[in-house]
Amino acid sequence: MKAHYDILIVGAGPAGMAAALAAAPSGASIAILDDNPAAGGQIWRDGPQVELPAMARQQRQALAEAANIALYNGVRVVAAPGGKQLLLEDAQQGHLVSYDKLILCTGARELLLPFPGWTLPGVTGAGGLQALIKGGMPVNGQRLVIAGSGPLLLASAATAKRAGARLLRIAEQAPLAALAGFAARLPRWPGKVLQAITLRDARYRSGTQVLAALGTDRLEAVRLSHNGKVSEFACDRLACGFGLIPNTELGQVLGCALVGRAIQVDAYQATSLPDHFAAGECTGFGGSELALVEGSIAGYAAIGDLRQAKARFAERQRWQGFADLLGETFRLNERLKTLAAPDTLVCRCEDVPYSAMASHGSWVEAKLESRCGMGACQGRICGAASDFLFGWHPPKPRQPISPARIGTLAALSDDEQTDQPHETRA
Repeated sequence: MKAHYDILIVGAGPAGMAAALAAAPSGASIAILDDNPAAGGQIWRDGPQVELPAMARQQRQALAEAANIALYNGVRVVAAPGGKQLLLEDAQQGHLVSYDKLILCTGARELLLPFPGWTLPGVTGAGGLQALIKGGMPVNGQRLVIAGSGPLLLASAATAKRAGARLLRIAEQAPLAALAGFAARLPRWPGKVLQAITLRDARYRSGTQVLAALGTDRLEAVRLSHNGKVSEFACDRLACGFGLIPNTELGQVLGCALVGRAIQVDAYQATSLPDHFAAGECTGFGGSELALVEGSIAGYAAIGDLRQAKARFAERQRWQGFADLLGETFRLNERLKTLAAPDTLVCRCEDVPYSAMASHGSWVEAKLESRCGMGACQGRICGAASDFLFGWHPPKPRQPISPARIGTLAALSDDEQTDQPHETRA
């Protein structure tokens, strides 16, 4: 890895790949950093049980053919020490890399809300289950319930069924009226109509909420409420997710402004910080189509080709309309705030129950008194849950933004970079 790049891109999902390819014709030196073993992000995650879509294969091939794009996998951003520099860590060592322009394509993570039994073995996020299966985890013959909200439930169900799982129920919290309105407006995006038809499942139920995961040492059953009627399903796995949360930690540390939970960008995907851009789900959830067009706009803008960037505005507006429809349809019901019992863990890293947090007035106060958010995930799970449950907004993240080795932190004062990480092509 070189010590300096003209354009540094954090995240090799659809947005990051599109940004690199848009900027490549300029001849600028470009590096893409990603902590996964291959390009594609969460939506195009590779693995032994994965058949990548044609678009993902095309993007990878295009990256491989661009001589001025270097892809570094298995690399995490640890800190932003200032002066347009990032401290990175791979499996061997730390690296300090500088840049002229930075494009954040850091994606999103699942919103997990606490309910009784949600920490039992056998309970995962909906996207988490999908990633585990793609990585080779066997689920053949296992009884599965998927619950929560959003289109990820159907995608996760499809992945699990292909791997041989016995799907018992898809429990969507959104009401039938909202889903009917969604279906009526979907023809504006014909490709999404076909996708919906492909993913539909007779075990899908609207107006259905998870109440509890039941079991002693591991998951044994799931209790659901369907329009007020309670039922239980004996099962081996429960996958439960309530939408996505933008990954903004790096953007916040750098000093980028937020709008709501997402990184704020202008028409050219520029953040509030000069020479820093953002694209994809770190700027708001919208799916791979929106991420691709936002990434290309950011890439063009980073090399100063505003004409090409502007030519993609109409397409972005079209897919932003779909993103807005998703947000409207799958808005979370306030009743989900009542799922947790007093002894239900909210911060599972530090074993902090709901009762120990609900008595406080802010995230900082609760953290000082209960240690919530001080575990391995550094508040990424319980912080987002607390935002929904209590309306708390955690303060700006502190550095390092991810756990790091002492040797990596020592690279901050080491001017010479010696052994370099393995560079791969997409």
